[in-house]
Amino acid sequence: MAANDKLSGSRSKHRKRMRLGIALGSGSARGWAHIGVLRALHEMGISPDIVVGTSAGALVGGSYVSGQLDALETWARSIGKLDVVRMMDIAPARGGVISGSRLFDAFRRIARDVEIEELPKAFTAVATDFETGREIWLQDGSLHDAVRASISVPGLFSPFSYDGAWLVDGGLVNPVPISVCRALGADQVIGVNLSGDLANRNTQLTQPASFFGDDPLALEDTLARLPPALRDRIEGPARFFLSPRSSEKEKAPSFFDVIAGSINIMQDRVTRSRMAGDPADILIEPRLEGIRLLDFDHAREAIMEGHAATERMRSALESLVGPQDAG
Repeated sequence: MAANDKLSGSRSKHRKRMRLGIALGSGSARGWAHIGVLRALHEMGISPDIVVGTSAGALVGGSYVSGQLDALETWARSIGKLDVVRMMDIAPARGGVISGSRLFDAFRRIARDVEIEELPKAFTAVATDFETGREIWLQDGSLHDAVRASISVPGLFSPFSYDGAWLVDGGLVNPVPISVCRALGADQVIGVNLSGDLANRNTQLTQPASFFGDDPLALEDTLARLPPALRDRIEGPARFFLSPRSSEKEKAPSFFDVIAGSINIMQDRVTRSRMAGDPADILIEPRLEGIRLLDFDHAREAIMEGHAATERMRSALESLVGPQDAG
């Protein structure tokens, strides 16, 4: 009996030494679902040792590791449609339809900057070198700069100049960065894929897709509520990029349909390929097909589904980390 107790104790200690990583995937506005995932894991007593994020996953993951997830969630839940329009700083000459400065300035106001190497957990943001196509791991320096580089969705947000290189969204090369978690020493990895159910929907074009949904008056109402100076500056681009298609019968995709659909298809294919060679131990896939690329005002729905998707995996998660680690 004593020998068995000793063996059991040895296994328990070995389990406690296992390092858990979480790979938070890209997904633009769908990235709010990561907040729900992390909340649900916390409720289960599961705390990753290594956090790696791509694009929106970098934003949420960086906030989580720096102890600022509460502030991020409060801000995300407060964003309305009008706020999203206000943050659209149209700047096509800078390599993207939107400069991204206003959106990220809002983030800077609610989350303080810290040095990545001083964070209490290992954290990495994944970006892509635009000129070489190389996968870039941002592991030191300014957390704000690392996140800004990682979220530069090609064609939408302007590339970010970082250490002499132009960086864009890490989702181009590693949408769910499981491999980075393992490279940093994770023995077990939870992957969070936000795009698994979106590629097919975006190729069918069965419904009119628009930033304002099916209501043709929503854009007019939003523009009417803007200050005159701001309305004069963005009305033209807003009508061009955000107006719904003129009829149900018109099947041609809108500008944002093309960007969103292309990104979804690309990331789905890259994710499938990479996970085939290096799968997560547990894969969480929130059902987010109703949330579009710029639906930043849908944080409540995304967070709830992220939480629900994690709960659906509760049994597998507790088996992975063990009853003592899961609480």
